[in-house]
Amino acid sequence: VPAGDGALLCSSISTSIPLGLKPDKPKLQILWICKVLVLVQPSDLSLSVCISCRELFSPSQKYQLLVYHADSLFHDKEYRNAVSKYTMALQQKKALSKTSKVRPSTGNAASTPQSQCLPSEIEVKYKMAECYTMLKQDKDAIAILDGIPSRQRTPKINMMLANLYKKAGQERSSVTSYKEVLRQCPLALDAILGLLSLSVKGAEVASMTINIIQSIPNLDWLSVWIKAYAFVHTGDNTRAINTICSLEKKSLLRDNVDLLGSLADLYFRAGDNKNSILKFEQAQMLDPYLIKGMDVYGYLLAREGRLEDVENLGCRLFNISDQHAEPWVVSGCHSFYSKRYSRALYLGAKAIQLNSNSVQALLLKGAALRNMGRVQEAIIHFREAIRLAPCRLDCYEGLIECYLASNSIREAMVMANNVYKTLGANAQTLTLLATVCLEDPVTQEKAKTLLDKALTQRPDYIKAVVKKAELLSREQKYEDGIALLRNALANQSDCVLHRILGDFLVAVNEYQEAMDQYSIALSLDPNDQKSLEGLQKMEKEESPTDATQEEDVDDMEGSGEEGDLEGSDSEAAQWADQEQWFGMQ
Repeated sequence: VPAGDGALLCSSISTSIPLGLKPDKPKLQILWICKVLVLVQPSDLSLSVCISCRELFSPSQKYQLLVYHADSLFHDKEYRNAVSKYTMALQQKKALSKTSKVRPSTGNAASTPQSQCLPSEIEVKYKMAECYTMLKQDKDAIAILDGIPSRQRTPKINMMLANLYKKAGQERSSVTSYKEVLRQCPLALDAILGLLSLSVKGAEVASMTINIIQSIPNLDWLSVWIKAYAFVHTGDNTRAINTICSLEKKSLLRDNVDLLGSLADLYFRAGDNKNSILKFEQAQMLDPYLIKGMDVYGYLLAREGRLEDVENLGCRLFNISDQHAEPWVVSGCHSFYSKRYSRALYLGAKAIQLNSNSVQALLLKGAALRNMGRVQEAIIHFREAIRLAPCRLDCYEGLIECYLASNSIREAMVMANNVYKTLGANAQTLTLLATVCLEDPVTQEKAKTLLDKALTQRPDYIKAVVKKAELLSREQKYEDGIALLRNALANQSDCVLHRILGDFLVAVNEYQEAMDQYSIALSLDPNDQKSLEGLQKMEKEESPTDATQEEDVDDMEGSGEEGDLEGSDSEAAQWADQEQWFGMQ
Protein backbone atom coordinates (compact mmCIF):
# COMPACT_ATOMS: atom_id res chain seq x y z
CA VAL A 1 0.00 0.00 0.00
CA PRO A 2 1.54 3.39 -0.98
CA ALA A 3 2.34 5.86 1.79
CA GLY A 4 -0.79 7.60 3.06
CA ASP A 5 -3.19 5.25 1.26
CA GLY A 6 -3.48 2.86 4.19
CA ALA A 7 -5.38 5.34 6.37
CA LEU A 8 -7.56 6.31 3.42
CA LEU A 9 -8.42 2.65 2.74
CA CYS A 10 -9.26 2.05 6.39
CA SER A 11 -11.39 5.17 6.43
CA SER A 12 -13.37 4.04 3.38
CA ILE A 13 -13.99 0.61 4.92
CA SER A 14 -14.97 2.20 8.22
CA THR A 15 -17.74 4.22 6.62
CA SER A 16 -19.24 1.07 5.05
CA ILE A 17 -19.56 -0.89 8.34
CA PRO A 18 -22.51 -0.23 10.72
CA LEU A 19 -21.54 1.83 13.77
CA GLY A 20 -22.84 -0.79 16.18
CA LEU A 21 -20.17 -3.26 15.04
CA LYS A 22 -17.17 -0.93 15.49
CA PRO A 23 -15.22 0.24 18.57
CA ASP A 24 -15.66 3.85 19.63
CA LYS A 25 -11.98 4.89 19.91
CA PRO A 26 -10.47 6.01 16.56
CA LYS A 27 -7.20 4.06 16.98
CA LEU A 28 -8.95 0.92 18.17
CA GLN A 29 -11.38 1.33 15.27
CA ILE A 30 -8.56 1.31 12.72
CA LEU A 31 -6.92 -1.63 14.48
CA TRP A 32 -10.22 -3.53 14.40
CA ILE A 33 -10.59 -2.81 10.68
CA CYS A 34 -7.05 -4.10 10.05
CA LYS A 35 -7.90 -7.28 11.96
CA VAL A 36 -10.95 -7.79 9.73
CA LEU A 37 -8.83 -7.20 6.63
CA VAL A 38 -6.22 -9.72 7.75
CA LEU A 39 -8.85 -12.38 8.41
CA VAL A 40 -10.67 -11.74 5.13
CA GLN A 41 -7.63 -11.53 2.87
CA PRO A 42 -4.28 -12.59 4.41
CA SER A 43 -1.70 -10.05 3.22
CA ASP A 44 0.84 -7.49 4.35
CA LEU A 45 -1.86 -4.81 4.46
CA SER A 46 -1.83 -4.56 8.25
CA LEU A 47 1.94 -4.05 8.41
CA SER A 48 1.84 -1.61 5.52
CA VAL A 49 -0.74 0.47 7.36
CA CYS A 50 1.44 0.34 10.47
CA ILE A 51 4.51 1.56 8.56
CA SER A 52 2.63 4.19 6.58
CA CYS A 53 0.78 5.64 9.58
CA ARG A 54 3.27 5.40 12.45
CA GLU A 55 1.51 8.09 14.41
CA LEU A 56 -1.72 6.09 14.44
CA PHE A 57 -0.39 3.00 16.26
CA SER A 58 1.17 2.48 19.66
CA PRO A 59 3.71 -0.34 20.33
CA SER A 60 0.96 -2.50 21.80
CA GLN A 61 -1.16 -2.05 18.68
CA LYS A 62 1.81 -2.95 16.50
CA TYR A 63 2.09 -6.16 18.57
CA GLN A 64 -1.56 -6.89 17.84
CA LEU A 65 -1.09 -6.32 14.12
CA LEU A 66 1.86 -8.73 14.00
CA VAL A 67 -0.14 -11.43 15.77
CA TYR A 68 -3.16 -10.93 13.48
CA HIS A 69 -0.93 -11.11 10.41
CA ALA A 70 0.76 -14.29 11.71
CA ASP A 71 -2.68 -15.81 12.36
CA SER A 72 -3.68 -15.14 8.76
CA LEU A 73 -0.49 -16.82 7.51
CA PHE A 74 -1.16 -19.82 9.75
CA HIS A 75 -4.67 -20.27 8.35
CA ASP A 76 -3.22 -19.90 4.86
CA LYS A 77 -0.79 -22.77 5.73
CA GLU A 78 2.31 -20.59 5.37
CA TYR A 79 3.77 -22.00 8.55
CA ARG A 80 7.38 -20.84 8.24
CA ASN A 81 6.30 -17.28 7.50
CA ALA A 82 3.83 -17.46 10.39
CA VAL A 83 6.61 -18.54 12.79
CA SER A 84 8.68 -15.57 11.64
CA LYS A 85 5.84 -13.12 12.32
CA TYR A 86 4.98 -14.71 15.68
CA THR A 87 8.66 -14.34 16.65
CA MET A 88 8.56 -10.65 15.66
CA ALA A 89 5.39 -10.26 17.71
CA LEU A 90 7.04 -11.79 20.79
CA GLN A 91 10.02 -9.46 20.36
CA GLN A 92 7.65 -6.51 20.14
CA LYS A 93 5.86 -7.73 23.29
CA LYS A 94 9.19 -8.02 25.09
CA ALA A 95 10.09 -4.45 24.12
CA LEU A 96 6.63 -3.34 25.20
CA SER A 97 7.10 -4.96 28.60
CA LYS A 98 10.42 -3.17 29.08
CA THR A 99 8.82 0.15 28.10
CA SER A 100 5.96 -0.34 30.55
CA LYS A 101 8.49 -1.01 33.34
CA VAL A 102 10.50 2.13 32.53
CA ARG A 103 7.40 4.33 32.21
CA PRO A 104 5.17 4.14 35.27
CA SER A 105 1.47 3.98 34.65
CA THR A 106 -0.17 7.44 34.30
CA GLY A 107 -3.54 6.08 35.25
CA ASN A 108 -4.93 6.91 31.83
CA ALA A 109 -8.26 5.10 31.52
CA ALA A 110 -7.94 4.90 27.74
CA SER A 111 -4.99 2.50 28.00
CA THR A 112 -6.82 -0.03 30.17
CA PRO A 113 -9.12 -1.55 27.50
CA GLN A 114 -6.21 -1.65 25.07
CA SER A 115 -4.00 -3.63 27.44
CA GLN A 116 -6.85 -5.98 28.21
CA CYS A 117 -7.43 -6.93 24.55
CA LEU A 118 -3.77 -7.73 23.78
CA PRO A 119 -3.25 -11.30 22.51
CA SER A 120 -1.82 -13.56 25.20
CA GLU A 121 1.91 -14.25 24.93
CA ILE A 122 1.22 -17.86 25.97
CA GLU A 123 -1.33 -18.22 23.18
CA VAL A 124 1.22 -16.90 20.67
CA LYS A 125 3.75 -19.52 21.82
CA TYR A 126 1.11 -22.24 21.49
CA LYS A 127 0.44 -21.15 17.90
CA MET A 128 4.16 -21.22 17.17
CA ALA A 129 4.28 -24.78 18.49
CA GLU A 130 1.38 -25.67 16.19
CA CYS A 131 3.35 -24.30 13.25
CA TYR A 132 6.40 -26.36 14.22
CA THR A 133 4.31 -29.55 14.46
CA MET A 134 2.90 -28.90 10.99
CA LEU A 135 6.48 -28.51 9.76
CA LYS A 136 7.45 -31.83 11.49
CA GLN A 137 9.85 -29.94 13.78
CA ASP A 138 8.73 -31.54 17.03
CA LYS A 139 11.89 -30.63 18.98
CA ASP A 140 11.32 -26.93 18.30
CA ALA A 141 7.68 -27.28 19.33
CA ILE A 142 8.69 -28.93 22.61
CA ALA A 143 11.29 -26.23 23.24
CA ILE A 144 8.71 -23.45 22.79
CA LEU A 145 6.16 -25.08 25.10
CA ASP A 146 8.79 -26.02 27.69
CA GLY A 147 9.60 -22.33 27.94
CA ILE A 148 6.14 -21.63 29.37
CA PRO A 149 6.15 -21.81 33.21
CA SER A 150 4.22 -24.84 34.52
CA ARG A 151 1.68 -22.74 36.40
CA GLN A 152 0.78 -20.80 33.25
CA ARG A 153 0.20 -23.87 31.06
CA THR A 154 -3.40 -24.35 30.00
CA PRO A 155 -4.91 -27.84 29.45
CA LYS A 156 -4.44 -27.63 25.68
CA ILE A 157 -0.74 -26.73 26.15
CA ASN A 158 -0.23 -29.69 28.49
CA MET A 159 -2.10 -31.92 26.03
CA MET A 160 0.11 -30.89 23.13
CA LEU A 161 3.22 -31.36 25.27
CA ALA A 162 2.05 -34.83 26.33
CA ASN A 163 1.49 -35.89 22.71
CA LEU A 164 4.85 -34.48 21.62
CA TYR A 165 6.68 -36.18 24.49
CA LYS A 166 4.96 -39.47 23.64
CA LYS A 167 5.97 -39.18 20.00
CA ALA A 168 9.57 -38.44 21.03
CA GLY A 169 9.66 -41.49 23.32
CA GLN A 170 9.81 -39.44 26.54
CA GLU A 171 7.19 -41.53 28.31
CA ARG A 172 7.66 -40.23 31.87
CA SER A 173 7.31 -36.61 30.80
CA SER A 174 4.31 -37.56 28.68
CA VAL A 175 2.59 -39.28 31.63
CA THR A 176 3.20 -36.23 33.82
CA SER A 177 1.64 -33.91 31.23
CA TYR A 178 -1.39 -36.17 30.69
CA LYS A 179 -1.96 -36.31 34.46
CA GLU A 180 -1.80 -32.52 34.63
CA VAL A 181 -4.50 -32.34 31.93
CA LEU A 182 -6.70 -34.69 33.97
CA ARG A 183 -6.09 -32.65 37.11
CA GLN A 184 -7.45 -29.58 35.32
CA CYS A 185 -10.07 -31.38 33.22
CA PRO A 186 -11.07 -34.74 34.80
CA LEU A 187 -13.31 -35.62 31.82
CA ALA A 188 -10.59 -35.23 29.16
CA LEU A 189 -11.05 -38.61 27.44
CA ASP A 190 -8.05 -38.14 25.12
CA ALA A 191 -5.81 -37.71 28.16
CA ILE A 192 -7.28 -40.90 29.67
CA LEU A 193 -6.55 -42.82 26.46
CA GLY A 194 -3.05 -41.32 26.37
CA LEU A 195 -2.28 -42.60 29.87
CA LEU A 196 -3.67 -46.05 29.12
CA SER A 197 -1.57 -46.24 25.95
CA LEU A 198 1.52 -45.57 28.07
CA SER A 199 0.79 -48.63 30.27
CA VAL A 200 -0.64 -46.67 33.20
CA LYS A 201 -3.00 -49.05 35.03
CA GLY A 202 -6.71 -48.55 34.52
CA ALA A 203 -7.34 -48.44 38.28
CA GLU A 204 -4.90 -45.54 38.67
CA VAL A 205 -6.50 -43.61 35.82
CA ALA A 206 -10.01 -44.28 37.19
CA SER A 207 -8.96 -42.94 40.61
CA MET A 208 -8.19 -39.57 38.99
CA THR A 209 -11.78 -39.27 37.76
CA ILE A 210 -13.67 -40.83 40.70
CA ASN A 211 -14.63 -37.49 42.29
CA ILE A 212 -16.19 -36.09 39.13
CA ILE A 213 -18.01 -39.39 38.45
CA GLN A 214 -19.60 -39.30 41.90
CA SER A 215 -20.56 -35.64 41.65
CA ILE A 216 -22.32 -35.76 38.26
CA PRO A 217 -25.42 -37.94 37.73
CA ASN A 218 -25.59 -40.52 34.91
CA LEU A 219 -21.80 -40.65 34.62
CA ASP A 220 -21.27 -44.12 36.06
CA TRP A 221 -20.57 -45.47 32.54
CA LEU A 222 -17.21 -43.67 32.51
CA SER A 223 -15.56 -46.13 34.91
CA VAL A 224 -16.67 -49.04 32.67
CA TRP A 225 -15.40 -47.11 29.62
CA ILE A 226 -11.97 -46.71 31.25
CA LYS A 227 -11.94 -50.42 32.11
CA ALA A 228 -12.77 -51.35 28.50
CA TYR A 229 -9.97 -49.26 27.01
CA ALA A 230 -7.54 -50.53 29.64
CA PHE A 231 -8.20 -54.01 28.19
CA VAL A 232 -7.73 -52.60 24.67
CA HIS A 233 -4.28 -51.22 25.45
CA THR A 234 -3.14 -54.41 27.20
CA GLY A 235 -4.10 -56.47 24.14
CA ASP A 236 -6.89 -58.39 25.91
CA ASN A 237 -9.27 -58.18 22.94
CA THR A 238 -11.84 -60.68 24.22
CA ARG A 239 -12.45 -58.89 27.52
CA ALA A 240 -12.37 -55.53 25.78
CA ILE A 241 -15.06 -56.68 23.33
CA ASN A 242 -17.27 -58.01 26.14
CA THR A 243 -16.91 -54.80 28.17
CA ILE A 244 -17.67 -52.49 25.23
CA CYS A 245 -20.66 -54.66 24.27
CA SER A 246 -22.03 -54.22 27.79
CA LEU A 247 -21.54 -50.45 27.43
CA GLU A 248 -23.15 -50.36 24.01
CA LYS A 249 -26.28 -52.10 25.33
CA LYS A 250 -26.87 -49.34 27.89
CA SER A 251 -29.53 -46.84 26.82
CA LEU A 252 -27.25 -43.81 27.31
CA LEU A 253 -24.59 -45.10 24.89
CA ARG A 254 -26.70 -47.18 22.53
CA ASP A 255 -25.82 -46.61 18.85
CA ASN A 256 -22.79 -44.54 19.80
CA VAL A 257 -20.66 -44.31 16.65
CA ASP A 258 -17.36 -44.07 18.51
CA LEU A 259 -18.09 -47.24 20.51
CA LEU A 260 -19.18 -49.10 17.37
CA GLY A 261 -15.96 -48.07 15.64
CA SER A 262 -13.90 -49.28 18.59
CA LEU A 263 -15.83 -52.56 18.62
CA ALA A 264 -15.25 -53.04 14.89
CA ASP A 265 -11.52 -52.40 15.36
CA LEU A 266 -11.37 -54.91 18.22
CA TYR A 267 -13.10 -57.60 16.18
CA PHE A 268 -10.55 -56.92 13.44
CA ARG A 269 -7.65 -57.30 15.88
CA ALA A 270 -9.16 -60.54 17.16
CA GLY A 271 -9.29 -61.89 13.60
CA ASP A 272 -13.10 -61.85 13.42
CA ASN A 273 -13.37 -60.02 10.10
CA LYS A 274 -17.04 -60.82 9.57
CA ASN A 275 -18.22 -59.10 12.77
CA SER A 276 -15.75 -56.28 12.19
CA ILE A 277 -17.29 -55.49 8.80
CA LEU A 278 -20.80 -55.65 10.29
CA LYS A 279 -19.92 -53.13 13.02
CA PHE A 280 -18.22 -50.79 10.55
CA GLU A 281 -21.31 -50.90 8.33
CA GLN A 282 -23.55 -50.19 11.33
CA ALA A 283 -21.41 -47.18 12.33
CA GLN A 284 -21.38 -45.94 8.74
CA MET A 285 -25.17 -46.10 8.54
CA LEU A 286 -25.50 -44.03 11.71
CA ASP A 287 -22.95 -41.47 10.50
CA PRO A 288 -22.59 -41.26 6.69
CA TYR A 289 -19.73 -38.75 7.10
CA LEU A 290 -17.66 -41.03 9.33
CA ILE A 291 -13.96 -41.14 8.39
CA LYS A 292 -12.27 -42.62 11.46
CA GLY A 293 -11.64 -46.36 11.04
CA MET A 294 -12.72 -46.42 7.39
CA ASP A 295 -9.15 -47.30 6.34
CA VAL A 296 -9.44 -50.61 8.21
CA TYR A 297 -12.92 -51.15 6.77
CA GLY A 298 -11.63 -50.60 3.23
CA TYR A 299 -8.76 -53.01 3.86
CA LEU A 300 -11.17 -55.73 5.03
CA LEU A 301 -13.39 -55.25 1.98
CA ALA A 302 -10.36 -55.43 -0.32
CA ARG A 303 -9.19 -58.66 1.34
CA GLU A 304 -12.59 -60.19 0.63
CA GLY A 305 -12.30 -59.24 -3.04
CA ARG A 306 -15.05 -56.61 -2.91
CA LEU A 307 -13.01 -54.15 -4.96
CA GLU A 308 -16.03 -52.35 -6.39
CA ASP A 309 -17.22 -51.58 -2.85
CA VAL A 310 -13.72 -50.41 -1.95
CA GLU A 311 -13.67 -48.06 -4.95
CA ASN A 312 -17.07 -46.61 -4.01
CA LEU A 313 -15.95 -46.17 -0.40
CA GLY A 314 -12.81 -44.33 -1.51
CA CYS A 315 -14.80 -41.94 -3.73
CA ARG A 316 -17.25 -41.22 -0.90
CA LEU A 317 -14.45 -40.51 1.57
CA PHE A 318 -12.69 -38.18 -0.87
CA ASN A 319 -15.94 -36.24 -1.23
CA ILE A 320 -16.02 -35.83 2.56
CA SER A 321 -12.36 -34.78 2.96
CA ASP A 322 -9.08 -35.35 1.16
CA GLN A 323 -7.08 -33.95 4.09
CA HIS A 324 -7.32 -37.18 6.08
CA ALA A 325 -5.22 -40.31 5.57
CA GLU A 326 -8.21 -42.68 5.36
CA PRO A 327 -9.39 -41.92 1.78
CA TRP A 328 -5.86 -42.36 0.45
CA VAL A 329 -5.41 -45.65 2.32
CA VAL A 330 -8.71 -47.02 1.00
CA SER A 331 -7.75 -46.13 -2.59
CA GLY A 332 -4.33 -47.64 -1.94
CA CYS A 333 -5.93 -50.92 -0.80
CA HIS A 334 -7.92 -51.00 -4.05
CA SER A 335 -4.70 -50.55 -6.05
CA PHE A 336 -2.77 -53.09 -3.97
CA TYR A 337 -5.34 -55.86 -4.39
CA SER A 338 -5.56 -54.98 -8.09
CA LYS A 339 -1.79 -55.70 -8.19
CA ARG A 340 -0.92 -52.08 -8.99
CA TYR A 341 1.80 -51.88 -6.36
CA SER A 342 3.49 -48.68 -7.60
CA ARG A 343 0.23 -46.77 -7.29
CA ALA A 344 -0.47 -48.34 -3.89
CA LEU A 345 3.00 -47.19 -2.78
CA TYR A 346 2.28 -43.61 -3.87
CA LEU A 347 -1.11 -43.53 -2.15
CA GLY A 348 0.34 -44.98 1.05
CA ALA A 349 3.09 -42.34 1.04
CA LYS A 350 0.49 -39.59 0.55
CA ALA A 351 -1.51 -40.93 3.52
CA ILE A 352 1.61 -40.93 5.72
CA GLN A 353 2.32 -37.36 4.65
CA LEU A 354 -1.11 -36.33 5.92
CA ASN A 355 -0.89 -38.40 9.12
CA SER A 356 2.47 -39.86 10.12
CA ASN A 357 0.73 -41.86 12.89
CA SER A 358 -1.56 -43.75 10.50
CA VAL A 359 -0.78 -47.41 11.18
CA GLN A 360 -2.84 -48.62 8.23
CA ALA A 361 -0.96 -46.29 5.87
CA LEU A 362 2.38 -47.64 7.11
CA LEU A 363 1.16 -51.22 6.62
CA LEU A 364 -0.06 -50.42 3.11
CA LYS A 365 3.21 -48.83 2.08
CA GLY A 366 5.22 -51.61 3.71
CA ALA A 367 3.23 -54.32 1.89
CA ALA A 368 3.62 -52.51 -1.44
CA LEU A 369 7.40 -52.19 -0.93
CA ARG A 370 7.65 -55.88 0.01
CA ASN A 371 5.77 -57.00 -3.11
CA MET A 372 8.00 -54.75 -5.23
CA GLY A 373 11.07 -56.51 -3.84
CA ARG A 374 12.21 -53.60 -1.65
CA VAL A 375 12.19 -55.68 1.51
CA GLN A 376 14.59 -53.59 3.64
CA GLU A 377 12.51 -50.45 3.12
CA ALA A 378 9.37 -52.42 3.95
CA ILE A 379 10.93 -53.61 7.22
CA ILE A 380 11.42 -49.97 8.32
CA HIS A 381 7.72 -49.23 7.81
CA PHE A 382 6.52 -52.34 9.63
CA ARG A 383 8.79 -51.54 12.59
CA GLU A 384 7.32 -48.04 12.79
CA ALA A 385 3.81 -49.54 12.71
CA ILE A 386 4.77 -51.83 15.61
CA ARG A 387 6.04 -48.83 17.57
CA LEU A 388 2.74 -47.02 17.10
CA ALA A 389 0.50 -50.07 17.67
CA PRO A 390 2.36 -52.70 19.74
CA CYS A 391 -0.86 -54.70 20.32
CA ARG A 392 -1.79 -55.10 16.64
CA LEU A 393 -0.80 -58.52 15.36
CA ASP A 394 -0.96 -57.55 11.66
CA CYS A 395 2.03 -55.24 12.19
CA TYR A 396 4.12 -58.18 13.38
CA GLU A 397 2.78 -60.39 10.58
CA GLY A 398 4.01 -57.91 7.97
CA LEU A 399 7.47 -57.75 9.51
CA ILE A 400 7.76 -61.55 9.79
CA GLU A 401 6.70 -61.94 6.15
CA CYS A 402 9.55 -59.59 5.20
CA TYR A 403 12.02 -61.67 7.20
CA LEU A 404 10.79 -64.85 5.52
CA ALA A 405 10.95 -63.21 2.08
CA SER A 406 14.62 -62.39 2.70
CA ASN A 407 15.32 -65.90 4.13
CA SER A 408 15.99 -64.46 7.59
CA ILE A 409 14.29 -67.37 9.35
CA ARG A 410 16.18 -66.84 12.59
CA GLU A 411 15.01 -63.21 12.91
CA ALA A 412 11.47 -64.29 12.03
CA MET A 413 11.54 -66.99 14.73
CA VAL A 414 12.81 -64.53 17.37
CA MET A 415 10.07 -62.03 16.49
CA ALA A 416 7.33 -64.71 16.47
CA ASN A 417 8.43 -65.96 19.90
CA ASN A 418 8.42 -62.40 21.27
CA VAL A 419 4.88 -61.85 19.97
CA TYR A 420 3.80 -65.17 21.51
CA LYS A 421 5.18 -64.15 24.90
CA THR A 422 3.96 -60.54 24.74
CA LEU A 423 0.41 -60.99 23.43
CA GLY A 424 -0.25 -64.39 24.99
CA ALA A 425 -1.06 -67.84 23.67
CA ASN A 426 -4.14 -67.26 21.54
CA ALA A 427 -5.14 -68.69 18.16
CA GLN A 428 -3.52 -65.81 16.28
CA THR A 429 -0.12 -65.89 17.99
CA LEU A 430 -0.01 -69.69 17.85
CA THR A 431 -0.69 -69.60 14.10
CA LEU A 432 1.93 -66.89 13.54
CA LEU A 433 4.57 -68.95 15.36
CA ALA A 434 3.51 -72.06 13.43
CA THR A 435 3.87 -70.17 10.14
CA VAL A 436 7.54 -69.55 10.89
CA CYS A 437 8.06 -73.14 12.08
CA LEU A 438 6.72 -74.43 8.75
CA GLU A 439 9.65 -72.75 6.98
CA ASP A 440 12.18 -75.00 8.74
CA PRO A 441 11.99 -78.79 8.17
CA VAL A 442 13.34 -79.37 11.68
CA THR A 443 10.35 -77.66 13.32
CA GLN A 444 7.53 -79.24 11.27
CA GLU A 445 6.23 -81.27 14.21
CA LYS A 446 6.22 -78.20 16.43
CA ALA A 447 4.20 -76.36 13.78
CA LYS A 448 1.66 -79.18 13.75
CA THR A 449 1.28 -79.04 17.55
CA LEU A 450 0.87 -75.25 17.51
CA LEU A 451 -1.78 -75.38 14.76
CA ASP A 452 -3.72 -78.08 16.62
CA LYS A 453 -3.76 -75.85 19.71
CA ALA A 454 -4.90 -72.86 17.66
CA LEU A 455 -7.73 -74.83 16.04
CA THR A 456 -8.79 -76.18 19.42
CA GLN A 457 -9.23 -72.62 20.64
CA ARG A 458 -10.86 -71.37 17.42
CA PRO A 459 -11.90 -74.04 14.89
CA ASP A 460 -13.10 -71.32 12.48
CA TYR A 461 -9.86 -69.28 12.44
CA ILE A 462 -9.12 -69.14 8.71
CA LYS A 463 -5.36 -68.56 8.89
CA ALA A 464 -4.90 -71.59 11.13
CA VAL A 465 -7.03 -73.74 8.80
CA VAL A 466 -4.99 -72.60 5.78
CA LYS A 467 -1.67 -73.41 7.45
CA LYS A 468 -2.91 -76.79 8.69
CA ALA A 469 -4.10 -77.59 5.16
CA GLU A 470 -0.67 -76.60 3.82
CA LEU A 471 0.96 -79.01 6.26
CA LEU A 472 -1.42 -81.84 5.31
CA SER A 473 -0.72 -81.17 1.63
CA ARG A 474 3.00 -81.61 2.23
CA GLU A 475 2.29 -84.91 3.95
CA GLN A 476 -0.10 -85.83 1.08
CA LYS A 477 -2.92 -86.47 3.56
CA TYR A 478 -5.57 -85.15 1.18
CA GLU A 479 -8.54 -86.89 2.76
CA ASP A 480 -7.73 -85.35 6.14
CA GLY A 481 -7.32 -81.98 4.46
CA ILE A 482 -10.69 -82.27 2.74
CA ALA A 483 -12.38 -83.12 6.05
CA LEU A 484 -10.66 -80.13 7.73
CA LEU A 485 -11.73 -77.72 4.99
CA ARG A 486 -15.32 -78.98 4.81
CA ASN A 487 -15.60 -78.54 8.56
CA ALA A 488 -14.24 -74.98 8.35
CA LEU A 489 -16.60 -74.10 5.48
CA ALA A 490 -19.67 -75.41 7.28
CA ASN A 491 -20.32 -72.06 9.03
CA GLN A 492 -18.48 -69.60 6.79
CA SER A 493 -17.53 -69.01 3.17
CA ASP A 494 -14.03 -67.91 2.21
CA CYS A 495 -12.37 -67.69 -1.21
CA VAL A 496 -9.03 -69.16 -0.08
CA LEU A 497 -10.64 -72.12 1.69
CA HIS A 498 -12.78 -72.99 -1.36
CA ARG A 499 -9.74 -72.76 -3.61
CA ILE A 500 -7.59 -75.02 -1.40
CA LEU A 501 -10.47 -77.49 -1.16
CA GLY A 502 -10.56 -77.51 -4.96
CA ASP A 503 -6.83 -78.31 -5.05
CA PHE A 504 -7.31 -81.20 -2.61
CA LEU A 505 -10.27 -82.58 -4.62
CA VAL A 506 -8.14 -82.55 -7.79
CA ALA A 507 -5.51 -84.58 -5.92
CA VAL A 508 -8.12 -87.30 -5.19
CA ASN A 509 -9.56 -87.14 -8.75
CA GLU A 510 -12.85 -85.48 -7.74
CA TYR A 511 -12.75 -83.21 -10.81
CA GLN A 512 -16.36 -82.08 -11.02
CA GLU A 513 -16.57 -80.99 -7.39
CA ALA A 514 -13.15 -79.36 -7.70
CA MET A 515 -14.51 -77.21 -10.55
CA ASP A 516 -17.47 -76.29 -8.36
CA GLN A 517 -15.15 -75.17 -5.57
CA TYR A 518 -13.04 -73.06 -7.95
CA SER A 519 -16.22 -71.46 -9.28
CA ILE A 520 -17.42 -70.62 -5.75
CA ALA A 521 -13.99 -69.12 -4.96
CA LEU A 522 -14.17 -66.94 -8.07
CA SER A 523 -17.69 -65.81 -7.22
CA LEU A 524 -16.35 -64.60 -3.86
CA ASP A 525 -13.26 -62.98 -5.36
CA PRO A 526 -13.24 -62.60 -9.16
CA ASN A 527 -9.62 -61.42 -9.01
CA ASP A 528 -8.27 -64.58 -7.37
CA GLN A 529 -5.71 -65.67 -9.94
CA LYS A 530 -4.98 -69.10 -8.44
CA SER A 531 -8.66 -70.12 -8.53
CA LEU A 532 -8.89 -68.94 -12.13
CA GLU A 533 -5.80 -70.94 -13.09
CA GLY A 534 -7.18 -74.04 -11.36
CA LEU A 535 -10.50 -73.75 -13.17
CA GLN A 536 -8.86 -73.19 -16.55
CA LYS A 537 -6.61 -76.20 -16.01
CA MET A 538 -9.63 -78.35 -15.21
CA GLU A 539 -11.50 -77.17 -18.31
CA LYS A 540 -8.56 -78.05 -20.55
CA GLU A 541 -8.34 -81.59 -19.29
CA GLU A 542 -10.55 -83.94 -21.24
CA SER A 543 -13.02 -86.15 -19.46
CA PRO A 544 -13.54 -89.80 -20.64
CA THR A 545 -17.01 -88.89 -22.02
CA ASP A 546 -15.55 -86.22 -24.30
CA ALA A 547 -12.93 -88.66 -25.60
CA THR A 548 -15.64 -91.26 -26.48
CA GLN A 549 -17.66 -88.65 -28.37
CA GLU A 550 -14.63 -87.66 -30.44
CA GLU A 551 -14.04 -91.33 -31.38
CA ASP A 552 -17.67 -91.64 -32.57
CA VAL A 553 -17.23 -88.60 -34.81
CA ASP A 554 -14.05 -90.09 -36.27
CA ASP A 555 -15.91 -93.36 -37.05
CA MET A 556 -18.63 -91.46 -38.87
CA GLU A 557 -16.07 -89.59 -40.95
CA GLY A 558 -14.35 -92.90 -41.82
CA SER A 559 -17.61 -94.49 -43.08
CA GLY A 560 -19.37 -93.60 -46.32
CA GLU A 561 -22.32 -91.91 -44.63
CA GLU A 562 -21.50 -88.39 -45.72
CA GLY A 563 -24.71 -87.51 -47.54
CA ASP A 564 -26.46 -85.83 -44.63
CA LEU A 565 -23.36 -83.93 -43.67
CA GLU A 566 -22.80 -82.65 -47.21
CA GLY A 567 -26.47 -81.77 -47.57
CA SER A 568 -26.21 -79.39 -44.66
CA ASP A 569 -23.64 -77.10 -46.30
CA SER A 570 -26.22 -74.50 -47.34
CA GLU A 571 -27.69 -74.44 -43.81
CA ALA A 572 -24.21 -74.07 -42.34
CA ALA A 573 -23.58 -71.16 -44.70
CA GLN A 574 -26.76 -69.44 -43.46
CA TRP A 575 -25.63 -69.86 -39.82
CA ALA A 576 -22.21 -68.49 -40.79
CA ASP A 577 -23.89 -65.42 -42.30
CA GLN A 578 -25.96 -64.93 -39.14
CA GLU A 579 -22.90 -65.29 -36.91
CA GLN A 580 -21.05 -62.71 -39.01
CA TRP A 581 -24.02 -60.33 -38.68
CA PHE A 582 -24.14 -60.76 -34.87
CA GLY A 583 -20.39 -60.20 -34.73
CA MET A 584 -20.80 -56.91 -36.60
CA GLN A 585 -23.40 -55.85 -34.07
